[in-house]
Amino acid sequence: MSASKSEKKPSDGSADLALDTDLGWAIRMVSTAFRRVATESVAELPGGARGYLVLVALAGGEPPTQLALAREVSLDRTVTTYLLDDLEAHELVTRRPDPRDRRARQVLITDTGRSRLDQVRQSLAAAEARLLTDLDAQDSAQLRTLLSRVAQTAQREAVTPDEADAANC
Repeated sequence: MSASKSEKKPSDGSADLALDTDLGWAIRMVSTAFRRVATESVAELPGGARGYLVLVALAGGEPPTQLALAREVSLDRTVTTYLLDDLEAHELVTRRPDPRDRRARQVLITDTGRSRLDQVRQSLAAAEARLLTDLDAQDSAQLRTLLSRVAQTAQREAVTPDEADAANC
């Protein structure tokens, strides 16, 4: 007769060091699995996962400048420029001068871009459902909410003091 997992854990506090309670391990496992299923889902999109993030960021509102978009999706400005060139070549985005500052360029998602984004989202939703299969709808929604909050904190923490000073000017 084998002991259950809870019976095997020592009572000296070392159970807190188990992998199944380690945040870093959990994040790594989920990140690896998500990267695998997400990569497959967005493979046909120019720029893959980065292209997807750009289209998602553009789908929701006021067209950002290239610089603001790069910050929002946490990409280097140069990488963003090349990625936008590729997305524009596939007619998924377009750029125009910012009416408030002609030196800056606004990025807009095209109708073709919205259509491709919808297709990719459907594929990605199916992949996410496979990954979240052990969660009910409420747990899945709560996980998304909590991860989003942690991601926002992480994004704020990733801003260097020089960038923060420049943003506050």
